[in-house]
Amino acid sequence: MKSTNIEGVFKKNNKFFTENLKCCKGLKVYNERLINHDDKEFRSWNPYRSKLAAALLKNFKFDIKPYSKILYLGAATGTTISHLSDIVKDGVIYAVESSPIALKELIQLCKKRRNIIPILDNANHPDRYSFYINTIDIIYQDISQRNQSEIFIKNINRYLKPDGIAVIMVKARSIDVSLKPKEAFKLVEDKLIDNNLKISQTIDLSPYEKDHAAILVSF
Repeated sequence: MKSTNIEGVFKKNNKFFTENLKCCKGLKVYNERLINHDDKEFRSWNPYRSKLAAALLKNFKFDIKPYSKILYLGAATGTTISHLSDIVKDGVIYAVESSPIALKELIQLCKKRRNIIPILDNANHPDRYSFYINTIDIIYQDISQRNQSEIFIKNINRYLKPDGIAVIMVKARSIDVSLKPKEAFKLVEDKLIDNNLKISQTIDLSPYEKDHAAILVSF
């Protein structure tokens, strides 16, 4: 098991792992593989189940620290969030999800992983969860809606620190089914640039996730 340039992320045989939190030892989230090494337990991070893992395998430059504060938009049931929870063991993840069904499953995860705070709300309205959140180091969004760029920009303007970063996972078909994926990705990039955001990196997530891209931005 080797360390990577991202603190808290490890690599073995070209696969990524995160160290399972001590409170969750022996527990799986989505039937991932558990490996014991040097008296520590590591969870395999499946790039076919997590877009962030797919991006990292394709050399995505994701700057995250153990104490980072993350706003996660489109939390779903918590596959990717569980690995972020391993990484930001001294930080916190505010997990916004609009589906009560998905949130119910996420809450079960949060009972063990106390650094995740589940929030049932619509990310289109960032002011609604301002009671819980002040400023954020990282915004991570995975929402398959036509207006995903607008949602992303609103939340960045409301919560992201001046030196923070933000990641949007873009689903091309949600933007415009008539466009080729690269054209849809470019449409999102242009909208972000028009709103004074800097594109640091764009990575096509194939073959792990078809017609998706990860875009990293900053102020």
